[in-house]
Amino acid sequence: MSQFFKMFFASCLGVLVALGVLFLVGIGIISAIASSAEKTEHISPNSVLRLTFDQVMPEQTNNVESTSLSDLKKSKILGVHDVADAIRRAADDDNIKGILLEPEMASLNGFATARILRQAVEDFKKKGKFVVAHGKFFMRGSYYLASVADQVYINPSGYVEVNGFAVQTMFYKRLLDKLNIKMQIFYAGKFKGATEPYRLEKFSPENKLQYREFLRDFYDIFLSDIAKNRKMSIAELRNVVDQGLANSPENAVKYGLFNKVIYRQELIDELRKKLGLDEDEEVKFVSINEFDAAKPGKKNYKASNKIAVLYAEGAVLDGKGTNGTIGDKRYIKAIEDILDDDKIKAIVLRVNSGGGSALASENIWYALTKAKQAHIPLVVSMGDYAASGGYYIACMADSIYAEPNTITGSIGVFRMIPSIEKMMANKLGITMDSVKTGPFATGITTLFDMSEEEAKRAQASTEELYDLFLKRVADGRHMKKEAVHEIAQGRVWSGLDAKKIGLVDKIGGLDAALKSAAKLAKIKDYRTAVYPFIKDPFQQFLEEFMGEGSDDEAKMAKVVQKEFPELAQVYDFYRQTKASRGFQARLQVIVPF
Repeated sequence: MSQFFKMFFASCLGVLVALGVLFLVGIGIISAIASSAEKTEHISPNSVLRLTFDQVMPEQTNNVESTSLSDLKKSKILGVHDVADAIRRAADDDNIKGILLEPEMASLNGFATARILRQAVEDFKKKGKFVVAHGKFFMRGSYYLASVADQVYINPSGYVEVNGFAVQTMFYKRLLDKLNIKMQIFYAGKFKGATEPYRLEKFSPENKLQYREFLRDFYDIFLSDIAKNRKMSIAELRNVVDQGLANSPENAVKYGLFNKVIYRQELIDELRKKLGLDEDEEVKFVSINEFDAAKPGKKNYKASNKIAVLYAEGAVLDGKGTNGTIGDKRYIKAIEDILDDDKIKAIVLRVNSGGGSALASENIWYALTKAKQAHIPLVVSMGDYAASGGYYIACMADSIYAEPNTITGSIGVFRMIPSIEKMMANKLGITMDSVKTGPFATGITTLFDMSEEEAKRAQASTEELYDLFLKRVADGRHMKKEAVHEIAQGRVWSGLDAKKIGLVDKIGGLDAALKSAAKLAKIKDYRTAVYPFIKDPFQQFLEEFMGEGSDDEAKMAKVVQKEFPELAQVYDFYRQTKASRGFQARLQVIVPF
């Protein structure tokens, strides 16, 4: 027996020692990564800013759902506006002589995001510095970014697929019918297309109409921007794209999309000549993160007045939510913090969201009304999307700015409740029964089909919430509710069309919204305060390492996005609707770019 206890305690000691070693090694690795991330970069003279845009780029710096080990090598994950600002700062830096664009693996949230980055490069060029672009393959988004360059090059074995815009959606009705799953759907708004994949086998005529109209605006903007830089007429470029004439590197040069077919090594030789380097000298490239770390943006801390910039990006969710989402509890707290700061004289709400939970949208809307009651000007700036719940939280603003290629509107609500009663009976031989004190005693359940009366109640409550949505918009936009209904019904609009019908006030970006907020607040000197508070990548990773703040579903979403990108939208819809309660004010259409 004594021998047994010796072996037992020896084994326990061995396990404890092993765990201790693993813990110390883990801490050592994390410390090493953290220290490397904190090293101050130095920008050498005669450097070239290399832009790939191949990393996740949120609206707000560090506002990403989950952090990976690779992210720890960066002191921060730059948001699109900080990237654009860094590009403009580089234009004024004597050590940066030009830009090399290599955007073939660009990771873009949408067309409006791409246009912000492209405009920043355009502003860089105005300082007289060169911009060249090169790549092995170019799709619509990567070519759009590259086309701003003075010279656009492609590899001799490169691939070109510059085409128009399209919306594609999977429809699941036949699958659900085969499985005997009854999807009980309640919606308000004939254009509310989020439910169509579950009740139809193809797009409805109304859905095709709205998609066709905003895609037309997108395509016109796309062609106009490229034609201007490539010194082509819009009609000429439209013909090249529509007919697929640039179907090889040689033809892409022939039809004016590229300047030359060259290898990257030849491009480096050309850069050496531009920089006045000898043949054996190395071209010094600087990434956008390295430049930002070495030459960070400066704030005017002498200014006592502040404008709060509240970033609202991702799905609108009930509860706290995570980074990259708009959890109503976290955003209500952020709004309360803003209102508690006497130095904040105005708020700019930057929205990049297709909505989500209708209840959470209402809660955030109510919190923002407190700013109006306190006579603090509220200006909205819209990004790629500001639709459905994203528009709900924006509609009461004093002024609304949208990008021309923002997708907005989608004023409508829906609710979907699956019933597996027939599937369980017909496929598995399992039947259900209940005893209840009244016709509605079981409540909403997936085990039984809803009765006719239950369905009527569900549709009525859906229409009541839609009516409330209409009222919120009518009050915020100073319109009659009937007039809002005419342009609502779940219909989506481009930023350009939204301005024509009164859903937005002006076309412009975040800077224009800030100027408007300052004017409304009657202040000249100010600094910005960013909300909500986001921890840096190292802090986020350390919390996950210690078992705090981890989100297994967020990690799974990253895996799905990487391995099965075609299914990523479906998975996101599933987990976000699961995280929300009841009615949805959500835009389901995604325009890949």
